[in-house]
Amino acid sequence: MVNRSQNIEHYTRLRAFVKEAPLEPGVYLMKDEAGTIIYVGKAKVLRNRLTSYFSGEKDVKTRTLLTHVRSIETIIVASEYEALLLENTLIKQHSPRYNINLKDGKTYPVVRITNEDFPRLFRTRYIVQDRSRYFGPFPNVQALDTMLYLIETLFPLRKCKVLRDRSHPCMYYHIGRCSAPCAKKISKPEYLSLIEKAIQLLTGNTEDLLVKLTKEMEEAAAQLHFERAAQLRDAINSIQQIMAISTVVDFDEQSRDYIAWAESGILSTYTVFSMRGGKMTGRELYRTRSAADSEESLIQFMLAYYSLDRPPPPQVYINLNLTMIDTIVTALKERFGYAPEIRLPDEKRHEAVLAMAYQNAKEDVLKRQKERGAGPALEELQRILALPRYPERIEGFDIAQLGGKHTVASLISFKNGIPDKKNYRYFKIRSLHGAIDDFGALREAVSRRYSRLLAEHEELPDLILIDGGIGQVNASKGVLDALNISVPVVGLAKRNEELWLPEAKEPIRLDERSEALKVLQHVRDETHRFATALNQRLRSKDLSLSHLVAVPGIGPRKAATLINHFGSLKAIAEASPQDIIHLIHCSEAVALAVQKASIEAEINQTTVSEQFGYHTRVGQSDIAASLAAEAAEWYNKEGKQD
Repeated sequence: MVNRSQNIEHYTRLRAFVKEAPLEPGVYLMKDEAGTIIYVGKAKVLRNRLTSYFSGEKDVKTRTLLTHVRSIETIIVASEYEALLLENTLIKQHSPRYNINLKDGKTYPVVRITNEDFPRLFRTRYIVQDRSRYFGPFPNVQALDTMLYLIETLFPLRKCKVLRDRSHPCMYYHIGRCSAPCAKKISKPEYLSLIEKAIQLLTGNTEDLLVKLTKEMEEAAAQLHFERAAQLRDAINSIQQIMAISTVVDFDEQSRDYIAWAESGILSTYTVFSMRGGKMTGRELYRTRSAADSEESLIQFMLAYYSLDRPPPPQVYINLNLTMIDTIVTALKERFGYAPEIRLPDEKRHEAVLAMAYQNAKEDVLKRQKERGAGPALEELQRILALPRYPERIEGFDIAQLGGKHTVASLISFKNGIPDKKNYRYFKIRSLHGAIDDFGALREAVSRRYSRLLAEHEELPDLILIDGGIGQVNASKGVLDALNISVPVVGLAKRNEELWLPEAKEPIRLDERSEALKVLQHVRDETHRFATALNQRLRSKDLSLSHLVAVPGIGPRKAATLINHFGSLKAIAEASPQDIIHLIHCSEAVALAVQKASIEAEINQTTVSEQFGYHTRVGQSDIAASLAAEAAEWYNKEGKQD
């Protein structure tokens, strides 16, 4: 009998688990003390759904369920649809105690195209192994019905269950819903062309069709044929809603395994998705610690996984291009008497399932790395670089510029291997005056940073990382020497991921799996991201100024005043003209021209016929020309300049 304190302990542990659950769509499996699955659920965002079990008031059913839950497992999928489909499959497979029992007949509909000279296309819930083609499944039955109606409208396929020769076609032909192959009104190649177009629609190959329908919708709206525009809008929405065919269920009879491998340092996780008889029958996670390279690790895993009580299926898809596939196939053939086909995915459906497996493996290995912390990696880094102190605080520098303009330096800080964003800084480089000199920019940034820390008696970092090679490292070290600062400096060069120490003649090359290298790469990449983002913001501001200066009556000073006050072109466009007039002392005509120019620069798309619920993209050049003409007209009419 579980006592109250044990229940509280389990509850607390589960709450801690759900706080770290994935933020992707997926399925969750709740298990009891024996490891039996007692509930299967789906979620658009796994963390949000699982958190809801442990917050707010709960009904009797939920409270009863939670008293029996001892662990939760999550499976990440690509979309909410696939979560729904996988939930359906797993409930049927495991019959969890707290789920509604799903009967075999209550499955999602599919579209069947019969194996005939003039095939028939229709909706069904049953799979018949008669060489017909199947597409789906489709969880949204209403959207599927709309899709089938659209196919009937666009592609007049036969309706009769039995195709008999007729001298006259039926009424469906006369209303445009059938091409009448029974009455020889269409040839076989022409009919099969209609089938292929319908298949394109069903498989999501719809770009050309959507362009055509969107154009027709816009023309209908322009001609005030709103009912037709609404019909086309609904057709487009239906296509977009269900054109992503699920990868969770595969309707051929072939059994397959999908094996994906993810790593972080010496930690590896393997995910195996198993398909048997056209359905996903399970997902397994295997955790390892290995210093072997990726190919060797995957081969070792496959040989261990496929034991005598678990023979491989005919096909195994993997996410790594092995050079020793023949060797492992031979080994498995000797063990089982047959040779499975081991390969990379060759079709989108296999790529999608393997991507799903990889995402699950990656999520697990990152979770393990987070639980482990950066301690071992930082200890390795201290040993490799012979640092006098454990590198608890690392600061990184990078330079970003474009042709000598907007040169900036970024400074980021990591504490115990984790970004310490409150200590991020950036420096607008002042000393170069347009010259392109990364070394000079770096010297200025390092000097400004550590001169200030010394002046304010602030703590220095344990290690400084420079994004660059020996030149950047020596430039930084020279500044530190001048300031009498003895903090170690190391550079990480992008080309070969080499480490450079001051005055070194040769770089240090670490194994790509080194956890110490991973930490330095994280710091380097963050410095680069931060510097590039700032440089882009400055370039954007410069571009904004150029748009405003083009307005008659607005010079560089007034343009800068507008940008500095409002912050962006969008804010200028949304401001009151009176605010602009009072700010830069201009006429109303100039204020309106400024706002029009701001809209011209900002707009990328516009909403058309909002009342009918659809959107269309309008060429920016057309809008720009129109707005510029309006602004010029208003300005010339006033005939004033400020």
